[in-house]
Amino acid sequence: MLNTHFNFNTCFNNTANHSSFFMVYSEKIDQQFSLTKQNTKLMFHHSKDLQFNARVSRPDPVFANILLEQFGGENGELAAAMQYFTQAFGAKQPHPDKYDMLMDIATEEFSHLEIVGATIQMLLKGVNGSLKDAADSSEIMQVLDGKAAKENIIHAALSANPHFVMLSSGGPRLANSQGIPWCASYIHSNGDLTVDLRSNLASESRAKLVYEHLMKFTDDPYVKETLSFLMTREVAHYKMFEAALDTIQPNFPPGVLQADPRFTQQYFNLYPEKSFTGPWNEGEMPGMNKEWEFVSDPAAFVQETEGLTNMDDDKALELEETEELNKQMSEEKSAEVIAAEPDGIAQWSDYSK
Repeated sequence: MLNTHFNFNTCFNNTANHSSFFMVYSEKIDQQFSLTKQNTKLMFHHSKDLQFNARVSRPDPVFANILLEQFGGENGELAAAMQYFTQAFGAKQPHPDKYDMLMDIATEEFSHLEIVGATIQMLLKGVNGSLKDAADSSEIMQVLDGKAAKENIIHAALSANPHFVMLSSGGPRLANSQGIPWCASYIHSNGDLTVDLRSNLASESRAKLVYEHLMKFTDDPYVKETLSFLMTREVAHYKMFEAALDTIQPNFPPGVLQADPRFTQQYFNLYPEKSFTGPWNEGEMPGMNKEWEFVSDPAAFVQETEGLTNMDDDKALELEETEELNKQMSEEKSAEVIAAEPDGIAQWSDYSK
C-alpha cells in the first residue's frame, strides 16, 4: 500500500463551493486512510534504509555497466525476485509454508535489486546530475588524476554503455551489461514445487557465481563488501530451498508420472575411444535400488533391440507396478490440492489478527 495523499482542491477551480466540499471530503479520506494504516497488515513495506549499507569510494562507469548484469540480467536480482514471486502463487494452497518462504525470499531479492541499483547510481556519480559541476569536484578530479574531467567521465560512461548518457541520464536501466532489455523468459515457474525449488537451486548457484566474477573486476573495497554480502545471501537462499525441497516427500521423479523401467538404467557410452566410469554409470543408481547398465556399443545395442522396442530383460511386472504407482500418485496429488482449496467463495486472505 502506498502512502499517497491527493489534494483534491487542485483538481478544480478554486470556487467557494468546490473548495469547501473538497476540503471536507479530503479530511474524510485522510481519516479513513489513517484507520487503514493502523488496521491493515501490509504485504509489502518499504523502508528507506537499505538492508545492507551500500557504499562506493569513487565513480566507476565501466564497472557500473558490468554490474547491470545483476540488475537487469538473466541471473540478476529482478529475475530472482520475479521467479520466486510467481512460483509462490501455485504453492499457496497445497504448501502454505513454502508460499511464506517464497514470498519472504522474493521480497528480500527486491531489496537486493535496490542495493544493486543504488550501487550503480553511486558508481555513475558525475554522469548523473550536473555534469559540469560534478566533473569539477575534487572527488572526480582525484579519480581522473587531474585530466579534463568532464570529457573523461562522460567518455568513460559512453564507452561503457551509451544508454547511461543518452537514455537514463546516468542511472541504471532494466537491461544487462550488453544493453539487452530484461525479459520475462528469464523466469522459471513450472507449477510443480519440486521442479521450481530445483530451478531455484540452479538460479542461486548461477547468481553466486556471477557475484564471484564481479568481485574480480573492482578494487573498490566498499563495492567488494557489498558484492560479498549479496553473494553470501545467494548461498543462504540455496540452503533454504534445499531444506524446503527435502520436506516434500516423495520429491523424485518430479511431477506425477514415474519413469518407464525399460529405459531408466542404461548409460550409453557415446564416446568409446575415451571412456570414464563413475557412480553415474556403474554400480547402484542413487536412490533407485537398481544397477546401472553400461552400454559399451550403443549403435549395436539399438540395432539388436530394434530401436529399444525388443529388450531381452522382461520388465512386464515392473511396468504394471509403475502403472499402479502412476494412478496412486495421481490420486494423492489431486487430493492434496483439492483438500487445500477452500469451500465456497474463493478468498486469498482471511485478514485474521
